[in-house]
Amino acid sequence: MRLESTFTLKAPIQKVWDILFDPETLLSCIPGAEEIEQLDDRTYDCLVKQKVGPISARFKFKATLTKIEPPNEIEFEGEGQDIGIARGGQLRLKSKVNLKEMPDGAVEVSYVSDITVVGKFATFGERIMRAKAKEIEKELTERLENRLKSLAS
Repeated sequence: MRLESTFTLKAPIQKVWDILFDPETLLSCIPGAEEIEQLDDRTYDCLVKQKVGPISARFKFKATLTKIEPPNEIEFEGEGQDIGIARGGQLRLKSKVNLKEMPDGAVEVSYVSDITVVGKFATFGERIMRAKAKEIEKELTERLENRLKSLAS
């Protein structure tokens, strides 16, 4: 499934870039994130729990930054397994995130993600999965905005 979207954050581009590389910020801002451990400058171990309908999954996966062009572009890939009750699920993703400074000083964040889910989550239709992705994006955006506001004060 391919997801594409754009949202705006009201902060200088360097601040937005910096928080995207801070594991503590990511842990507090990514909905369902339980653990994010930086292994080296390009590799992270992550544990994320999500629920769609009656099914929950806990994905343990490794994310690797494959392209970094400060402060405008990040590409990463991730792969992992569901270690929760509904074991057997797999998650693979490839994402590209672009930051663009706007004339008013805000930052336009756009992303494209190709996501493959195998297992119980895959039984849900694309429409339901897209709705869940939009819900996660909305919560992530709100949390990032709040984090940026707290850093500004």
